[in-house]
Amino acid sequence: MTLDKSLKVRAGSIKSRNVLNRAERIKRLMDLDKWTEENIVLGMAKVRVPKISLKKKKKVKKEDEADDKKKKKK
Repeated sequence: MTLDKSLKVRAGSIKSRNVLNRAERIKRLMDLDKWTEENIVLGMAKVRVPKISLKKKKKVKKEDEADDKKKKKK
């Protein structure tokens, strides 16, 4: 069976997940020193997922390039 084109994931459109699986939550809790080997998995503490927002970079024109373009026009 084929996959509909609206369901395909493009490389640039991957969004950040807002839910971590159990292994990721335990790893994050260990990094925060809130998890030990004696703890049980049931009733695990909540973990905040850091949101990463990417801003588009502005194009910066160098003065040298601008001067070269002016010279070419003359």
